[in-house]
Amino acid sequence: MATSTTNALAGEERSGPPPKPPGGETGRRRSALLHRLDLKGAPYAFVAPFFVVFAAFSFYPLVYTAWISLHHVELATLDSMQWVAFDNYVDLFKDSRFWNALQNTITIGVISTVPQLLMALGMAHLLNYRMRASLFFRVASLVPYATSVGAAALVFTMLFERDFGMINWVLGWVGIDPLDWEADKWPAQVAISTIVIWRWTGYNALLYLAAMQAIPAERYEAASLDGASRWKQFTHVTVPGIRSTVVFTIVLSTIGATQLFGEPLIFGQGPNGVTGGADNQYQTLGLLLYEEGWKNYQMGRAATVAWAMFLLLIIVFAAQRLIRRLRPRTP
Repeated sequence: MATSTTNALAGEERSGPPPKPPGGETGRRRSALLHRLDLKGAPYAFVAPFFVVFAAFSFYPLVYTAWISLHHVELATLDSMQWVAFDNYVDLFKDSRFWNALQNTITIGVISTVPQLLMALGMAHLLNYRMRASLFFRVASLVPYATSVGAAALVFTMLFERDFGMINWVLGWVGIDPLDWEADKWPAQVAISTIVIWRWTGYNALLYLAAMQAIPAERYEAASLDGASRWKQFTHVTVPGIRSTVVFTIVLSTIGATQLFGEPLIFGQGPNGVTGGADNQYQTLGLLLYEEGWKNYQMGRAATVAWAMFLLLIIVFAAQRLIRRLRPRTP
């Protein structure tokens, strides 16, 4: 008797058959139903706290920002709001600075995202093959991502300096006159895009590398038996196998390009950083938001710019989904 009690307290299994639930067949069915409900409800119980936090710290600020955008609000008196309905949106769409910032955001996003993802794809393809010191190269590719945006932008600002920068010094070797990278529109946008490319190429390359290593080796073996070259294996096996990861990086890059702020701000080296240069030649939507809210003290207009950025992302993703639906599928 003492032994059986000790075994029960210790959690050991009994030698006999398990006890039947009370209630006979009805009790067994009830226990099985409760067990299935527990298993099905476990994931919801696990993710529910996340959605509560999301609603508190994400959904509420969106709604509150939308409410502010319908008012005239100054930074010094946030508790005093004057209802203006959609006047802030009308004024924003009439403002030439908004369209200039939108154009700069799109052009900088394109000339930074496209080369960045192509370079990351090629780097991941090289790292996917066996090569010496591959671990070193993988860790080294994350160093730019781990570097703060302030330090990276400051270093590149010195490299692109007009009179003493290393970039103009190298261009002088090949007979090209020095460029005023900060004052001219396209050189400034290229310089800012270079900072973005340097910071994010290695990070995206590791994402592509992880996706490539998940592709079954049998696909490459079958393609090799069919006589496919390395390039055809890359285009017909590797790229289709990581398509979902490519889409994911495009989404991340689009969001990052829309919110671009730190790189052009530091590249301006002073007051011109907020305005995106003396002629707003590289002012992005993020800089325009900051200028309206923290330089002009117009928080209602700043909230309007923020919602314009959010709506821009929705339009881009909706267009991407529409193009994907209209594109003919190969059998």
